[in-house]
Amino acid sequence: MAKSDPNAPRRLALIASKGTLDWAYPPFILATAAASMGWEVGIFFTFYGLTLLRPKLTAAVSPLGNPAMPMKMPFGPEGFQQISWPIPQLIMANVPGFNALATSLMKLTFDKKGVAKLEELRQMCIDLDVRLIGCQMTMDVFGFKREDFIPECEIGGAATFLEYAADADVQLFI
Repeated sequence: MAKSDPNAPRRLALIASKGTLDWAYPPFILATAAASMGWEVGIFFTFYGLTLLRPKLTAAVSPLGNPAMPMKMPFGPEGFQQISWPIPQLIMANVPGFNALATSLMKLTFDKKGVAKLEELRQMCIDLDVRLIGCQMTMDVFGFKREDFIPECEIGGAATFLEYAADADVQLFI
Protein backbone atom coordinates (compact mmCIF):
# COMPACT_ATOMS: atom_id res chain seq x y z
CA MET A 1 0.00 0.00 0.00
CA ALA A 2 1.62 3.25 -1.14
CA LYS A 3 1.51 6.31 1.07
CA SER A 4 -0.83 9.00 -0.19
CA ASP A 5 1.65 11.78 0.64
CA PRO A 6 5.13 11.17 -0.80
CA ASN A 7 6.49 13.98 1.41
CA ALA A 8 5.23 12.41 4.64
CA PRO A 9 7.97 11.51 7.13
CA ARG A 10 9.15 7.93 7.29
CA ARG A 11 7.55 5.83 9.98
CA LEU A 12 8.98 3.19 12.33
CA ALA A 13 6.81 0.72 14.24
CA LEU A 14 8.46 -1.33 17.00
CA ILE A 15 7.16 -4.06 19.27
CA ALA A 16 9.06 -4.31 22.57
CA SER A 17 8.26 -7.67 24.15
CA LYS A 18 11.12 -8.09 26.61
CA GLY A 19 12.00 -6.09 29.70
CA THR A 20 15.48 -7.28 30.59
CA LEU A 21 18.31 -4.75 30.48
CA ASP A 22 19.88 -6.17 27.33
CA TRP A 23 16.54 -6.29 25.49
CA ALA A 24 15.34 -2.88 26.72
CA TYR A 25 18.03 -0.93 24.90
CA PRO A 26 17.25 -1.83 21.24
CA PRO A 27 13.74 -0.34 21.03
CA PHE A 28 14.76 2.87 22.81
CA ILE A 29 17.96 3.29 20.77
CA LEU A 30 16.20 2.62 17.47
CA ALA A 31 13.31 4.89 18.42
CA THR A 32 15.49 7.83 19.45
CA ALA A 33 17.71 7.46 16.37
CA ALA A 34 14.75 7.39 13.99
CA ALA A 35 12.91 10.23 15.76
CA SER A 36 16.11 12.31 15.68
CA MET A 37 16.15 11.77 11.91
CA GLY A 38 12.62 13.16 11.63
CA TRP A 39 10.78 9.84 11.47
CA GLU A 40 7.47 9.20 13.18
CA VAL A 41 8.01 6.42 15.73
CA GLY A 42 5.69 4.24 17.75
CA ILE A 43 6.61 1.48 20.20
CA PHE A 44 4.10 -1.12 21.33
CA PHE A 45 5.11 -2.51 24.74
CA THR A 46 3.69 -5.96 25.34
CA PHE A 47 4.29 -8.86 27.73
CA TYR A 48 7.52 -8.29 29.68
CA GLY A 49 8.36 -5.20 27.62
CA LEU A 50 5.40 -3.47 29.29
CA THR A 51 7.48 -3.01 32.45
CA LEU A 52 9.60 -0.48 30.54
CA LEU A 53 6.69 1.96 30.90
CA ARG A 54 6.67 1.80 34.71
CA PRO A 55 7.89 4.99 36.42
CA LYS A 56 10.87 3.24 38.01
CA LEU A 57 12.86 1.13 35.59
CA THR A 58 14.16 -2.04 37.21
CA ALA A 59 15.46 -3.83 34.12
CA ALA A 60 18.07 -6.43 35.01
CA VAL A 61 20.10 -8.87 32.98
CA SER A 62 20.31 -12.60 33.46
CA PRO A 63 23.29 -14.30 31.88
CA LEU A 64 21.71 -17.67 32.66
CA GLY A 65 20.66 -19.28 29.40
CA ASN A 66 22.45 -16.63 27.34
CA PRO A 67 25.64 -18.28 26.08
CA ALA A 68 26.40 -15.33 23.80
CA MET A 69 26.72 -12.92 26.70
CA PRO A 70 30.32 -11.93 27.28
CA MET A 71 31.36 -11.62 30.89
CA LYS A 72 34.08 -8.98 30.71
CA MET A 73 35.03 -6.75 33.58
CA PRO A 74 34.46 -2.99 33.21
CA PHE A 75 37.33 -2.18 35.57
CA GLY A 76 40.99 -2.97 36.10
CA PRO A 77 43.90 -2.92 33.64
CA GLU A 78 43.08 -3.08 29.91
CA GLY A 79 44.34 -6.67 29.60
CA PHE A 80 42.12 -7.76 32.49
CA GLN A 81 39.11 -6.04 30.88
CA GLN A 82 39.65 -7.98 27.62
CA ILE A 83 39.44 -11.42 29.23
CA SER A 84 36.21 -13.29 28.51
CA TRP A 85 35.11 -15.04 31.65
CA PRO A 86 33.22 -18.21 30.67
CA ILE A 87 31.07 -18.81 33.71
CA PRO A 88 29.38 -22.22 33.90
CA GLN A 89 25.57 -22.20 33.86
CA LEU A 90 25.57 -24.15 37.13
CA ILE A 91 27.33 -21.28 38.91
CA MET A 92 25.07 -18.63 37.37
CA ALA A 93 22.01 -20.52 38.51
CA ASN A 94 23.16 -21.30 42.03
CA VAL A 95 25.21 -18.35 43.25
CA PRO A 96 22.94 -15.95 45.15
CA GLY A 97 23.06 -12.44 43.73
CA PHE A 98 24.65 -13.44 40.42
CA ASN A 99 21.99 -11.65 38.35
CA ALA A 100 22.45 -8.49 40.42
CA LEU A 101 26.22 -8.70 39.90
CA ALA A 102 25.82 -9.22 36.13
CA THR A 103 23.37 -6.29 35.98
CA SER A 104 25.74 -4.02 37.89
CA LEU A 105 28.66 -4.98 35.65
CA MET A 106 26.66 -4.40 32.49
CA LYS A 107 25.45 -1.00 33.70
CA LEU A 108 29.00 -0.05 34.65
CA THR A 109 30.25 -1.15 31.23
CA PHE A 110 27.56 0.91 29.47
CA ASP A 111 28.41 3.91 31.62
CA LYS A 112 32.15 3.62 30.91
CA LYS A 113 31.42 3.37 27.17
CA GLY A 114 29.20 6.45 27.23
CA VAL A 115 25.91 4.63 26.58
CA ALA A 116 22.88 6.53 27.83
CA LYS A 117 20.93 5.06 30.73
CA LEU A 118 17.52 3.55 29.96
CA GLU A 119 15.79 6.36 31.85
CA GLU A 120 17.56 8.91 29.63
CA LEU A 121 16.65 7.07 26.44
CA ARG A 122 13.02 6.76 27.49
CA GLN A 123 12.92 10.48 28.32
CA MET A 124 14.43 11.24 24.92
CA CYS A 125 11.62 9.21 23.35
CA ILE A 126 9.10 11.32 25.25
CA ASP A 127 10.85 14.56 24.26
CA LEU A 128 10.95 13.44 20.60
CA ASP A 129 7.20 12.60 20.58
CA VAL A 130 7.64 8.86 20.17
CA ARG A 131 4.32 7.12 20.70
CA LEU A 132 4.67 4.79 23.68
CA ILE A 133 1.76 2.36 23.57
CA GLY A 134 1.20 -0.03 26.49
CA CYS A 135 -0.66 -3.23 25.66
CA GLN A 136 -4.08 -3.33 27.31
CA MET A 137 -4.33 -7.13 27.13
CA THR A 138 -0.96 -7.52 28.87
CA MET A 139 -2.10 -5.09 31.55
CA ASP A 140 -5.20 -7.20 32.12
CA VAL A 141 -3.25 -10.48 32.17
CA PHE A 142 -0.64 -9.22 34.65
CA GLY A 143 -3.05 -7.18 36.77
CA PHE A 144 -1.67 -3.71 36.03
CA LYS A 145 -3.68 -0.48 36.21
CA ARG A 146 -3.22 2.69 34.16
CA GLU A 147 -1.71 4.50 37.14
CA ASP A 148 1.10 1.90 37.24
CA PHE A 149 2.66 3.51 34.18
CA ILE A 150 4.22 6.82 33.18
CA PRO A 151 1.63 9.45 32.23
CA GLU A 152 3.25 10.03 28.82
CA CYS A 153 2.30 6.59 27.52
CA GLU A 154 -1.00 5.66 25.97
CA ILE A 155 -2.80 2.39 26.50
CA GLY A 156 -4.17 0.44 23.57
CA GLY A 157 -4.69 -2.97 22.16
CA ALA A 158 -3.29 -4.76 19.16
CA ALA A 159 -5.67 -2.87 16.87
CA THR A 160 -4.27 0.47 18.06
CA PHE A 161 -0.76 -0.62 17.18
CA LEU A 162 -1.77 -2.24 13.90
CA GLU A 163 -3.46 0.98 12.76
CA TYR A 164 -0.16 2.77 13.38
CA ALA A 165 2.05 0.01 11.93
CA ALA A 166 -0.03 -0.35 8.76
CA ASP A 167 1.55 2.81 7.36
CA ALA A 168 5.05 2.17 8.70
CA ASP A 169 8.05 1.99 6.41
CA VAL A 170 9.85 -0.25 8.89
CA GLN A 171 8.31 -2.67 11.40
CA LEU A 172 10.42 -4.56 13.92
CA PHE A 173 9.67 -7.08 16.65
CA ILE A 174 12.17 -6.90 19.50
